[in-house]
Amino acid sequence: MTPPQRTAAALRSVRGGTLAGPAPQRSLKARALQWLAQREHSRGELRRKLLPHARALAALGAEADAPAQVEALLDWLEANRHLSEQRFVESRVNARAARYGNRRITQELAQHGVALDAGTAHELAASEQQRAREVWAKKFGQPAADAAGRAKQARFMTARGFSAEAVRRVLREAGSATDDAAD
Repeated sequence: MTPPQRTAAALRSVRGGTLAGPAPQRSLKARALQWLAQREHSRGELRRKLLPHARALAALGAEADAPAQVEALLDWLEANRHLSEQRFVESRVNARAARYGNRRITQELAQHGVALDAGTAHELAASEQQRAREVWAKKFGQPAADAAGRAKQARFMTARGFSAEAVRRVLREAGSATDDAAD
């Protein structure tokens, strides 16, 4: 017997041999709070996730105007500080900063309909060179032997969202460190 079957068998024995009916439909508020408990969401992302459920509830006759219902819920979540764009930005930046450059982080936030505040943007810009150096060291560890290898390293770093200037500096530092070691 697989684990789900054992669980179902245990439920049947507890409930007198029959399983209860389908799980009750969770409210939009319960869904939103569950998702926010798992991680921070932007307003747009939460709206996108809630709308299909609101439309399904509207089809069952519970509510007529699904988009208005979702917007009212989002307003309530923001008013009660369950939903915060600032916390979302901080969370996303903290999760991405060690692996990605400023352009990638900014682009990802723009997809969610939010932007970096000036202080966070300044902190990211100040640390980009060091973060690029760490990503390069973890992936490559040693300078490329030829121009094709340097191009490959530069493409990798650029794809990670680091600026061309930061990539150039990291590769130059790596190359000069090898030259210094050879002398």
